[in-house]
Amino acid sequence: MTETIEMPTLSADLTTTVAQSAQATQQIALTMQTRAQLQSQEDAAVKDAATAAKKAKSKAEAAAKARAEAKRKAQEEARAKAAAAARASRSTVRTELASSSTPSTSVSTSTATGSAASIVAFVQAHIGDAYVMGSTGPNAFDCSGLVQAAYRTVGVDLPRVSQSQSTAGTQVSLSSVQPGDILYWGSAGSAYHVAIYVGDGKFVGAQNPSSGVVEHDMSYDQPTGAVRVL
Repeated sequence: MTETIEMPTLSADLTTTVAQSAQATQQIALTMQTRAQLQSQEDAAVKDAATAAKKAKSKAEAAAKARAEAKRKAQEEARAKAAAAARASRSTVRTELASSSTPSTSVSTSTATGSAASIVAFVQAHIGDAYVMGSTGPNAFDCSGLVQAAYRTVGVDLPRVSQSQSTAGTQVSLSSVQPGDILYWGSAGSAYHVAIYVGDGKFVGAQNPSSGVVEHDMSYDQPTGAVRVL
């Protein structure tokens, strides 16, 4: 008698294996897709952060620039107000002098010589230069800085500020003032402005930020007094 041996059926096992493999492949693909999405989100977040930082930096720079500009304008306004106040004060002095009982005085028209001539030449050479508070040259001055620099050319070291310069020599009347003398506005020892008398009834001084170093007739801004140093 012949015995028939049945071989085991493999179709069900193969189907299961194929299904599992497909599922694993799908899971891998899903994992890779998720990672790609996460990486894309991370890259976008980094880009957004960089953009935000750049914008913040630009805003900070703009704010700093605006503050600097505001400070510059405030300083210019302060200088302009100070100059206006000085002009108003000088105008008051002129009015008081005009209304006082003191007779008008004529000024010397003599020609400068020697050291005085050097001082006059110095200040006249700088007519047109800028007025800058605290400056002593070479191309910008305040009023006492110009006077100090002029006298330094002849070896005379004057005090730095107008108050001290107004008492740095011998007080002389405006009727006998000579080229090279220091003119001052205000009282001796507390003057608020100084200039150099250059002869022919004129003076040269660093007036204010708007006009710089200029030459004017004495009648333009009558000084209070004068000091002779040389």
